[in-house]
Amino acid sequence: MELPEVPDAADAADVAARLRETGYLCDDDLATVVFLALRMQRPLLLEGEPGTGKTALAEALAATLDLPLVRLQCYEGIDATQALYDWDFPRQVLHLRALEAAGGDVDAEGAEKSLYDERFLLARPVLAALQQAPAVMLVDEVDRADDEFEAFLLEVLSTYQVSIPELGTVRATTPPVVVLTSNRTRELHDALKRRCLYHWIDHPGLEREVEVVRTRAPEVSETLARQVVAVVQQLRTGTAAGPLQKPPGVAETLDWARALHHLGATEVDLATAARTVGALVKYREDADRVRQALDRMLTP
Repeated sequence: MELPEVPDAADAADVAARLRETGYLCDDDLATVVFLALRMQRPLLLEGEPGTGKTALAEALAATLDLPLVRLQCYEGIDATQALYDWDFPRQVLHLRALEAAGGDVDAEGAEKSLYDERFLLARPVLAALQQAPAVMLVDEVDRADDEFEAFLLEVLSTYQVSIPELGTVRATTPPVVVLTSNRTRELHDALKRRCLYHWIDHPGLEREVEVVRTRAPEVSETLARQVVAVVQQLRTGTAAGPLQKPPGVAETLDWARALHHLGATEVDLATAARTVGALVKYREDADRVRQALDRMLTP
């Protein structure tokens, strides 16, 4: 079984060009690892700081391949059941009542067996991705799950099939394109990493981030975009009052540029920047540090 490839993608440059058409700009290294993940039929593990575009890459890849995107959002305490399937209990109860009302010769064993029909199955993301294949399966923030869930994912990624005791084995006719993301709040196990191709996504450089803003928010002028990005890039390295708890990512850069544009700003001035700092940082302490930094950076 072969994974679908980016149409006519002969090399990494073609992958980058196709992703650019969706508005996602990537460097040569990232385009190369995406190209190899598709050609080698391997899951892609993306690590990096929040806001560097890991989730957005999976979304862009799904758009590029014209495939459905199935997202599994990981969280502390998630288990295999919440990722695989559940049974639609209310519909099963209604089904039993319908059988009782109809009467007939349905015995207890037959009634019980009829409860576990596929029509009562609620597919969670992992099962849905296997059923809908070809698809792009995004396993977002896998570092928030525990070791047991990692082991479950490793098994699924090794066989692209799951067993449902009442129905049997569900196997993907075409393996999904799998993208796993991690903010590295904890280290993932080597076994899972070995199964994947790996890439660390850094915040983009100044020129690339300006290009991202101009591509994703074309209403923002070149001058304003460049000033916004210059400020954000300085804030990521820290302020005189210390480093930020959560430095702004590219998503926050876009939000801030749009906020300034909606207020009619043509350049980053101190008063407007201070009023819109909530688009850039999400902690009170960070907001105070940013306002102090802006005062130094923008006051003549």
